[in-house]
Amino acid sequence: MMKNRNKVAIISTSLGRGGAEKFAAMLSYILENLDVEVHNIIINDHIDYEYAGKLLNLGSLSLGSNSLFKKIKKGFLLHRYLEEKQIDLIIDNRPRNNLARELLTHWIYGNRRLWFVVHSSKLDNYFPKSVFWSKLLYQKAEKIICVSNAIELELKQKFDLVNTTTIHNPYDFSKIEMNNQEVFADKYILYFGRFDEKVKNFSLMLEAFLISKIFLRGYKLYIMGEGPDLAFIQDKIKEFKLDFFIQLLLFNSNPFPCVQQAKFTILTSRYEGFPLSIIESLALGTPVVSVDCKSGPNEIIKNEYNGLLVENNNPDSLALAMNRFIDDADLYDFCKKNASSSVEHLSLKSISKQWESILF
Repeated sequence: MMKNRNKVAIISTSLGRGGAEKFAAMLSYILENLDVEVHNIIINDHIDYEYAGKLLNLGSLSLGSNSLFKKIKKGFLLHRYLEEKQIDLIIDNRPRNNLARELLTHWIYGNRRLWFVVHSSKLDNYFPKSVFWSKLLYQKAEKIICVSNAIELELKQKFDLVNTTTIHNPYDFSKIEMNNQEVFADKYILYFGRFDEKVKNFSLMLEAFLISKIFLRGYKLYIMGEGPDLAFIQDKIKEFKLDFFIQLLLFNSNPFPCVQQAKFTILTSRYEGFPLSIIESLALGTPVVSVDCKSGPNEIIKNEYNGLLVENNNPDSLALAMNRFIDDADLYDFCKKNASSSVEHLSLKSISKQWESILF
């Protein structure tokens, strides 16, 4: 089979409502601007983000099938598409922790060039539990692209891989309409992202907000997004009797007016990869209060320079940080002044150059 070195497939779970999915959409534009023919292939029928290039939606093509037949049909359609379109390079953006599925997927991919992206420091999401099989599956990949330096270091230590490189997640506001912004009446701090307690640790966020008592000084907490744990968050808000001081907002593919007008944004995750919410907040000039979780925040936030970085799982320290940004105007203004320039190296233009250097 003849393959075309100018044809690249980005394979993702979907193009909807997640950091890895947003990255895939941005990557499609990066590659298209490098004169690459881009093929977006998604497993599930969920699209929220704009993308460049062509689309193969395996989810919509297998609607109505039973679970086993649906998986078989998706595999067959993927194999046929890669052959027909003469794809040379596959950039795999999915979670990859099911060994049987990944053995079959590698067979479908064949002898094409393979790049695998790792978006989380929780390696169990991206590699089978067996170190032996993980090394066997991925040591022959052309590249394993990590979104943070910490992830790359851990990969090298755990699997003894030498084909790794780090390319951080970029931010891109070029397709976002920032004019005619909505004006929010409240003074507020903001979380925006997925509603997933196991990862984002809303228990810590809400407890620290309660301890801080900044709501008694007129500040509300806005929580924006969607996910499986909406009911959990609502119950926790009632448990802490914070109903009047917290507002839940629906997912918005353009949260940036709300981000830009926040006093600061907040992240309380148990673990991360390279969180886009921090990058986007700083790029818009909004400082961040974040826990120093594994991995990502300490590669973006310089404590007391563009935000505050605090010990994880410590609600008192987090509450203190919230109050510092409200009490200490000099510290807050200094961090706000530095926010945007501190992430200029993560702009789409800058990160595109790194992708160009490894592609060509």
